Amino acid sequence: MTRTSDRSSRPIRASGTRSEPSDRKRGALRGLVVLAVLAAWLVIAAFGGVAQGRLSEVQENDTAAFLPASAESTRAAELARGFVDTESLPALVVVEAEPAGTPLSGSQLGAVQEFARDLPSVPVEGTGETVGDFLAGPIVVIPSEDGQAALLPVPVDATRATESAEGEGSVVNLVVEAVREAAADLEGSGVAVWVTGPAGTIADLVEAFSGIDGLLLIVAVLVVLAILVVVYRSPSLPFTVIFTALFGLTGASLAVYHLAAAGVLDLDGQSQGILFILVVGAATDYSLLLVARYREELTRHESVYTAMRIAWRRSLEPISASAGTVIAGLMCLLLSDLSSNASLGPVSAIGIASAYLAALTLLPALLLMTGRRSRLIFWPRVPRVAPAGAVDPELEPGASGLWHRLAAFVARRDRAVWIGTAAALIALTAFAPTFRAGGSSDSDVFLTEVESVAGQEVLAAHFDAGGTQPITIVAPESDADAVAAAAAGVPGVTSATVLTAGPASTEPLVVDGRVLVNAVTAASADSREAVQVASDVRDTVHEVSPDALVGGAAAQRLDSQQTSVRDLQRIVPAVLAVILVVLVLLLRAVVAPLIILVANLLSFGASIGVAAILFNQVLGFPESDPSVILYAFVFLVALGIDYTIFLMTRVREETLALGTRRGVRRGLAVTGGVITSAGIVLAATFGALAVLPLLFLVQIAFLVSFGVLLDTMVVRSLLVPGVVHDLGRRSWWPWTARIPADGPAATDEVTAAGVVPPARA
Repeated sequence: MTRTSDRSSRPIRASGTRSEPSDRKRGALRGLVVLAVLAAWLVIAAFGGVAQGRLSEVQENDTAAFLPASAESTRAAELARGFVDTESLPALVVVEAEPAGTPLSGSQLGAVQEFARDLPSVPVEGTGETVGDFLAGPIVVIPSEDGQAALLPVPVDATRATESAEGEGSVVNLVVEAVREAAADLEGSGVAVWVTGPAGTIADLVEAFSGIDGLLLIVAVLVVLAILVVVYRSPSLPFTVIFTALFGLTGASLAVYHLAAAGVLDLDGQSQGILFILVVGAATDYSLLLVARYREELTRHESVYTAMRIAWRRSLEPISASAGTVIAGLMCLLLSDLSSNASLGPVSAIGIASAYLAALTLLPALLLMTGRRSRLIFWPRVPRVAPAGAVDPELEPGASGLWHRLAAFVARRDRAVWIGTAAALIALTAFAPTFRAGGSSDSDVFLTEVESVAGQEVLAAHFDAGGTQPITIVAPESDADAVAAAAAGVPGVTSATVLTAGPASTEPLVVDGRVLVNAVTAASADSREAVQVASDVRDTVHEVSPDALVGGAAAQRLDSQQTSVRDLQRIVPAVLAVILVVLVLLLRAVVAPLIILVANLLSFGASIGVAAILFNQVLGFPESDPSVILYAFVFLVALGIDYTIFLMTRVREETLALGTRRGVRRGLAVTGGVITSAGIVLAATFGALAVLPLLFLVQIAFLVSFGVLLDTMVVRSLLVPGVVHDLGRRSWWPWTARIPADGPAATDEVTAAGVVPPARA
């Protein structure tokens, strides 16, 4: 009797050698398990859907809140609180005469004064309180020296600003909205009005992120649905996969909401957007892999339950390895000193875990919920059991499908393929150093016109832009004069004065032996120029007073950028080490994991190089935030390596029976379609981030989407198969005992009868 290998490449036969279990008890048990799984996910969706809608209530979008306690600006801010009664988060109302360039008339200035008097009594919707209840001080009108504008700083209490109004969002957003609505009445006096400053910027950020719950999710789901319709050519199966992804998202939202509400992790708008995209993309990818294997088994087994059991078991390892690799890589973000970066790790890991659970529990239940009629979910292309002894047409010798032809091409010219591919990736990587990541200002963050940015430009035209948020220096009392003089001498600083004990006093205010020096910059505190000035002030002041601490908004940006650079140097090696360990354990080899890791590093470098050309030369983007590189690396290496994992786990499975070179051909031919579909889905979902008009998210959208496609189409299809095929059995060093040698018998195609050599013990 001829012996055949228990591989997907074996001859297809119906499972008729022994009958399927048919007793009613087992059938009833299966039905109960399916119902229990569906019921559990319905409960999760019910609570998770509510939590998903409330995620914006637990967002924190203030950069300063993410800095570590050890940062100099954080320590300076802590000491500076002793010099003020109440810390404020100012909203700046800027009024300019119309047309621009003309002076404010007396009546217009009077209207502005009246507005300032009435503003505290304006109700704040959703709170039952007025603007005045949230203020840390009075509102004063400051006319500009040119007489063409007026500035009204609205000092919102910083502590109350972070509070959440039930179902309405953060207090600072509601106060800014109330101020803007009230300021609209001023425009009838022949003036233009803008609300800007830190509070205005935060409100505009929240408004931009508000599209996450609606536009972003709708675009992502519609794009994925369209791709699935093309892939499956079925009216029902795409919706089954989409439901799996959406239910997985509710599970992730439920966990993240409660952890953020309890203060266990920080959630900002960027993390929330990435969470949504990650869950939809990952759940769809895992579902594609499981459905493809299930469909394959349906051609071998009459029982849908048997087919699902075998497909589930054979999909478990690659899906688990993929999810585990991504989670391990993402959790390396916990090494970051920025709490926003550190929290993104567990937030995203929760998303991947929820997608993993949904794909391996909910999806099988949905596919089996109609019992013996479950095959019909593939209608109109319903898989049927092939006759005994038939060979799977996808594995026929000389099959002419796209992926069979590509596999044959790679096998014939393996060395030329991988060397040429690597050379092209290296050439693109050469442009990576031109990627500009020196930090962006608030005006650069928004890709559409927003009120806070427009108001900041008007403010800079009529006032010292840095006067509202000066650089603050906390220094020993004995160094007060030297520190003030040193700071005043720094280019970009217009004045530096020691805070006095009162408006009429000339004596410095001393708290615990320290004084506070305010250094006003010519540039706005949120600009790159002000950040550079803060760096220069810090260097200069430390020379005359080593114990002085330099803080303020510009210094906080400086510390944030410097922390991001240190995070990159710390996290990149950790991610690489963790992923290498996972790959070694998965593939039972050292050489193959190293090949995969190096290939994906080349892919990452090429993606950065292409992005540098596009952002700098084509789109004319300003400099990126340093964290863009970090996020792109973590997501590209962790997610991009998934597709090579899907390929190489199948290659190893085939290799144990056929030898390495033949296993590479089989693995690439059989998995090509499903892995390519998965890559396109993930690239499309991340591309949906570009619908939010924020520089950071648009850049991440391109980097991850392009990088994933590069990994799918080039690294997984050409580079890795070419190298492994060229090296042959050596790819599995040092554990090669179970790998058949790549002799003549192992490199020939299967016989016409479909018999393959058995795996060597």
